[in-house]
Amino acid sequence: MNKPTKVLHVGKSCRAHILAESLSRSRLDIENHLVCEVENPGLRAVSSSIVVGPCDDPEFVAGVAAEVKPDYCLPGPEEPLAAGVVDRLLEMGIPSVGPQQALAKLEASKAFTRRLLTDFRIPGNPDYRVFEEESGVLTYLRELGEFVVKPDGLTGGKGVKVSGDHLRTAEDGLAYCHELFAAGGAVVVEEKLLGEEFTLQSFCDGQTLADMPPVQDHKRLEIGDRGPNTGGMGSYSCEDHLLPFLSREDLRHASEINRAVAAALREKTGIPYKGVLYGSFMLTAAGVRVVEYNARFGDPEVMNVLSTLETDFGDICQAIIEGKLDRLPVTFARRATVCKYVVPRGYPRNPVKDQRIGLPNIDNRGDDRRMYYGAVAGSADDLRLTGSRAMAFVGMGDSLAEAERRAEAGAAAVSGPVFHRSDIGGAELIGRRVDHMRALREAANGQVRQFA
Repeated sequence: MNKPTKVLHVGKSCRAHILAESLSRSRLDIENHLVCEVENPGLRAVSSSIVVGPCDDPEFVAGVAAEVKPDYCLPGPEEPLAAGVVDRLLEMGIPSVGPQQALAKLEASKAFTRRLLTDFRIPGNPDYRVFEEESGVLTYLRELGEFVVKPDGLTGGKGVKVSGDHLRTAEDGLAYCHELFAAGGAVVVEEKLLGEEFTLQSFCDGQTLADMPPVQDHKRLEIGDRGPNTGGMGSYSCEDHLLPFLSREDLRHASEINRAVAAALREKTGIPYKGVLYGSFMLTAAGVRVVEYNARFGDPEVMNVLSTLETDFGDICQAIIEGKLDRLPVTFARRATVCKYVVPRGYPRNPVKDQRIGLPNIDNRGDDRRMYYGAVAGSADDLRLTGSRAMAFVGMGDSLAEAERRAEAGAAAVSGPVFHRSDIGGAELIGRRVDHMRALREAANGQVRQFA
C-alpha cells in the first residue's frame, strides 16, 4: 500500500484553510499537517495535525517538520518566506512550493523589486526613487505632485500611503517618511498611478509559468472604497477570465511582465523561482503598470482562483517542485466568483476580540458557495473572534451577479459583532470602476505616453 503524501502547511487565516482543503480534494492521497497561528473547525476538518505557533520562525517550523517528516511544504503568507523558512527546510531535504529567501525579496523589499525591473528593463515601473535618509525627499515629492510613500519592507498591505487619500501635501509625505526612517529601513517614493488595480497570479516552477484568472481585490474597509486600508475585504473574478475594465491585450501585457520578472530573478540570483508569482498591476490610460509584487497567493484572491481550478492542485504542487509544469495543462472553470470577508467590529485598528459569532450552514462540497475559517478560535458551536479577518464566503456562478448573490447571502447570515462590505462584486461598484477607466482614457485622448 502506498504511503500518503505528507504536506506541511505554514500559515494563518482563510488562505490556510482553502490551501489545505484544495489539497484534500486531490486525486492523490494527501495528508495535511499545519503550523498555524490559529486553530479552528475549518482547519481541523482538513488536516491530520495542527501545531499552533509562529509561522515565521524557521527553527520552530523545522522542529515540527522533523516530527512530521513531510514530502514538501506549502507556505501560505509572506512572513515565513521572508524569514527563510523555505531555506531552512531545504537544508533538511524538504522542498517547498514557495520561493527561497533571496527570491522572496521580491515582496519583502519594494526597493529590490523596483530596481529589478529597472536593471532588466522590464516594462511597467512608475517613476520612483529609493531614499535611505530625508535628504532630497521633499524636493522629489514636490516634483511628483501626486505621490505614493511605501516602507521598503513588509507591511501586510497597510503601510502604503497615497497623496489625496492619506496625505494632503508634500510636507505630509515628508512627515510620514520621517516616521518610517525613525523605524528603520529605506523608503520608496513613487508617482501616483491613476487607474484600476488588478491581480495576476501565476504558478511557476522556475522556468514555466501558468497564469490564473485575473482578480480585483478591495483593500478599503468601508462600502464605496472609503476608510483605511486592510488586508483585503473581498475580491471577484469573471467567467470570461477577464475583468469588466480589462482587455485581452491588457492581460497579455501583465502576463509578459510576470514571465520577465521570473526570468530576471533566476538570472540575478541563480535560483529557480518555485511557487506563486503574484503581480499587482494598475491599468492606466498609458497601459499596464506594476504596483508591486508578492511571492505567494493573495488573500483573498486565492479563494477566487482555487474555487474554479479544474486541474488537480496536488498535481500542480508536484509539478512545481519537479520543474514539470510545462507537462501539465492548468485550466479553470468558466465561472465567476465573489469573495467577501466578514471582520470584527472595529477592525483593523481596534477590533473586538473573544466575542461569539454564529455561522450559516454551508457545505463546502457544493459547487456554488463555500465558507472558509480565518481568525477565529473555538468549536463550531462556540466560535470566537480573535481580532483579524474572521470568515470568508465565496459565491460562484455563471455570471458575476449570480456569484455575488451567493457570497452576500453567506456573509450576511453571520451573527455577532461583525461587518462586511456588501458592495463587493455588485453592479454599482463595478460600474463605477468601468466608468472610471473609460473617463481616464477619454481624458488622455491619445496624449498619454504609452509605456513600453
